[in-house]
Amino acid sequence: MPERVKTVFEDPDEVPAGGGKDKVTTGKGSTETESAKRKTPSNDDDKKNKKKKRKHNELAENSKAQTPVAAEDQPEPSRNSEEKVVSKNKNNANVASDKSKHKRKDQKQRLLRDTKTNFNSLKEKANTLYTIRKNLPIFPHADEIRQCLRKNDVMLLIGETGSGKSTQIPQFLVNEQWCRPTKTTVAQEDGSRKEIEVGGCIAITQPRRVAAISLARRVAEEMGTPLGSSSPASKVGYSVRFDTSTSPSTRVKFLTEGMLLQEMLHDPSLTRYSAIVVDEVHERGVNVDLLLGFLRNLVSGKREGRGEVPLKVVVMSATADMESLLGFFQEGYQAQHSGEETQNGTKSVTDGNASGKPNDSEKKNDKIAVCHIKGRQYPVKTIYSPEPVHDFVDAALKVIFNIHYKEPLPGDILVFLTGQETVEALEQLVNEYAIGMDPALPKIQVLPLFAALPQAAQQRVFVPAPPRTRKIILATNIAETSVTVSGVRFVVDCGKAKVKQFRSRLGLDSLLVKPISKSAAIQRKGRAGREAPGQCYRLFTEKDYLALDEVNTPEILRCDLSQALLNMKARGVDNVMGFPFLTRPPRESLEKALLQLLSIDALAESGDISPIGLHIAKLPLTPTLGRVLLAASEYGSDCLSDVIDIISCFSVENIFLNTTSEEKKEEAEKARRDLYRREGDHLTMLATVQAYALENTDRKAWAERHMVSHRAMQAVMDVRKQLITQCRQAKLLPNPSDTRDPSTNSITREPSPIHILKSFLRGFSTNTARLVPDGSYRTVVGNQTVAIHPSSVLFGKKVEAIIYNEFVFTNRSYARGVSAVQMDWVGEALAGQ
Repeated sequence: MPERVKTVFEDPDEVPAGGGKDKVTTGKGSTETESAKRKTPSNDDDKKNKKKKRKHNELAENSKAQTPVAAEDQPEPSRNSEEKVVSKNKNNANVASDKSKHKRKDQKQRLLRDTKTNFNSLKEKANTLYTIRKNLPIFPHADEIRQCLRKNDVMLLIGETGSGKSTQIPQFLVNEQWCRPTKTTVAQEDGSRKEIEVGGCIAITQPRRVAAISLARRVAEEMGTPLGSSSPASKVGYSVRFDTSTSPSTRVKFLTEGMLLQEMLHDPSLTRYSAIVVDEVHERGVNVDLLLGFLRNLVSGKREGRGEVPLKVVVMSATADMESLLGFFQEGYQAQHSGEETQNGTKSVTDGNASGKPNDSEKKNDKIAVCHIKGRQYPVKTIYSPEPVHDFVDAALKVIFNIHYKEPLPGDILVFLTGQETVEALEQLVNEYAIGMDPALPKIQVLPLFAALPQAAQQRVFVPAPPRTRKIILATNIAETSVTVSGVRFVVDCGKAKVKQFRSRLGLDSLLVKPISKSAAIQRKGRAGREAPGQCYRLFTEKDYLALDEVNTPEILRCDLSQALLNMKARGVDNVMGFPFLTRPPRESLEKALLQLLSIDALAESGDISPIGLHIAKLPLTPTLGRVLLAASEYGSDCLSDVIDIISCFSVENIFLNTTSEEKKEEAEKARRDLYRREGDHLTMLATVQAYALENTDRKAWAERHMVSHRAMQAVMDVRKQLITQCRQAKLLPNPSDTRDPSTNSITREPSPIHILKSFLRGFSTNTARLVPDGSYRTVVGNQTVAIHPSSVLFGKKVEAIIYNEFVFTNRSYARGVSAVQMDWVGEALAGQ
């Protein structure tokens, strides 16, 4: 008897919620078989039956693990099989063996017809996770949140770190009456009316792709549904740049802010969605500011595009100043009530302080609800550095091993660094030191996490560490919000982050390492207290912490606005100056961005968007790279394929491994000799991508031989594949059925350097410099002195003129991604020829 129970219920986690009947029946059948056995005293028969029974149970377990039947989708077969099992088990032990054969045959047929996804075990996992969800601070507020959104169209929600807002809010709302698809009619351009379906899906925006994917995965598990395109019945999906995974049944969709803006190109009224949840507003990226402006116009303006069906907006944040947000949305409603243009958003910041005064009556009139959820945060002890740290990579290394030697398991370490280079440098150091570690100590597993990492490598940080192993996650600021890595008890914070700073006067985009804000430091510290009490080691003094800015500077005040303005123009915003910005950028920055768009032919002389601009806006690239892509298509599909390969390399920080010592530099020169091209970095990148793509045996070994980053190349190949698909959809590249695949075609022929570099000049004509008599380079636009970066193929060489991909300012002004061009090409590009 005990043996039978153990066999049937061997893995309690895999017991399906809807498939329990099958197992109970099997147990019942076994009991009746037992009684039949009692009547037959032969020991041999008894052994045979036990053997068959065990075999049948193993088969049943295997079939459940591999091809379960959806309890909801296919109720009939499971009921029939249940009846068969009962009737067969009622006779005697011999029939049991027949049953086993029939069952085996039945299993084979079911293997062919069942879906791949294990719906029953998914439901079981969801039931297990439900107990965890019930303990989240936000869970008791579910009805209050639902009530607020039944009465109001806008809700501002402050959910402190650990409250569970990002995963729970969509689940609270997905089954609401207003969240169901509604049939309605909308007016067409020709005056006729067309019936459409509005709503039915909830969009949750995230500032980073890794957060969107990991949250979608978690919510799918909690809802007991497959994720994305893995099944047509999936209710949860995601959409990030170069990767969309949704199904026709998707009801909850996580996506980056940029992807939602992209969707607004085709669907300005967002008719697919009943609600938009804007998460992590306190990050204040440029896309979130644009999105809030568009959403304010949608909720406070007329609803003809949605057939009078309201759109619900939930704005969520852990630390944001909700006063200014409340004023921002109230102003939109006031403009609507007074009959003013909804585009007039100049008072959104200055009137922010007035928003504290209106009480419930006014909130009701303005259709805005405000909700505050306390977080769940375990105490975190903060340890400051006693004196300023000069080399934070070295300091972080010491702290990591200090923690590892002194602190017991469990307790993973999360280290915040500035960028890919520092992450990879520390990864190498930790692995080197770990070799000489005492074997009695637990093992170390080092996992990097940064934006340019391939998706599969990013997801590895969420997998629990093997037994007796401490996980050390080396991350950039992408692990600061939304992403919860379970098991982290220790945070090491370098107190710095790489910040893009656009200097509009010079037209230069500088990537600078700057101190983070206090709110970012608090967010980082909070990562250590999500599951248990933790510790945060700050690699800066307490005095330095007190001197930090309170909040992050909104990105819209410090970045190149050309992409933001192109997005606005493509979505029908003609009066850019009158757009409702949450924080208004300086007029000078707006004017510079408009001139930049004019120089790449994205705008017409009148200031309206041109056909080229509309084409660029549809591409998931910056306006300059989009213009390069379109220019390359004019030279034919071969040139376009080559340019795609080069642009793919810009998606990562560096495809070559960093060389620190002189010997390493010489070694790298020899290893990469056959990849380097005298024209410069662009052609070198192309040669590297093509050689890597041509390597069919062992790409990792090839990368090591040539001192190329295999990890970076995997990300490049991923982006390359996506860009080729995008260009085929835009009819810029022929489909593989029409002609040979360009990705293989490009390898078998010689590229045309002149066409490639002329294509780049169409987008980067302002990123050019000429050689002056004193041997230095000065930018053609702005006359600024610039030096070629030491990592460039052209470092130390003198050529007539150069084009560069980016201008970085470290200890001096450097041009990175440099190629040699002729001065008359630059003149042609600046003249727009």
